[in-house]
Amino acid sequence: MRILLVDDEVRLADGIRRGLEAEGMVVDVAHDGLTGLRLGTDGDYDAIVLDVMMPGMSGYRVCQALRADDVWTPVLFLTAKDGEWDEVEGLDTGGDDWLTKPFSYPVLVARLRALVRRGGRERPVVLEAGDLRLDPAARRVFRGDTEISLTARELTVLDFLLRRRGEVVTKREVITNVWGDDFDGDANIVEVYVGHLRSKIDRPFGRAAIETVRGAGYRLAAGGG
Repeated sequence: MRILLVDDEVRLADGIRRGLEAEGMVVDVAHDGLTGLRLGTDGDYDAIVLDVMMPGMSGYRVCQALRADDVWTPVLFLTAKDGEWDEVEGLDTGGDDWLTKPFSYPVLVARLRALVRRGGRERPVVLEAGDLRLDPAARRVFRGDTEISLTARELTVLDFLLRRRGEVVTKREVITNVWGDDFDGDANIVEVYVGHLRSKIDRPFGRAAIETVRGAGYRLAAGGG
């Protein structure tokens, strides 16, 4: 899940970002409405978390401008404004959900997952490749009837590979979609996580779903290996 967080409270935004990343999401952050609008228009996000009162442009106007530009990424307003008419305005300008500060963090995560399931575009409820299945909402993985325990990051890597099953993806594509555009660490981290996945979803079952395409990247076999 790629999330855009737009909030001018820097410390709060940083805490939310770290929390969502711990859930396996990729999070970009903007601290003003104009930057949020630019990123929301140009980026491919699964959901946008949007404050209302911000410098440059209010969250209401950001959402309204996105909808006017035919950007239908689900928007969750996260704001200290708790009046019923505030919420009405947020929903009427194109928002999909509303959560007031202070908020319950598990509720925020659950609502984001619900928005992503509904989505601004069609998404499969369960990702499948042969007998390999991943339920993004429940965050559960199975080989046949056997459930496999994965870490949050392993789940995110597998989610990306399953969504691109049958296609060759480069290390850079994996890094961008799993760790984010600003990742400046060792690109070999992709090899590390592919190795983790192979040891959990392939080798114990005598499969080889994740293929290395020499000089190009990786491919998850459409049939599940």
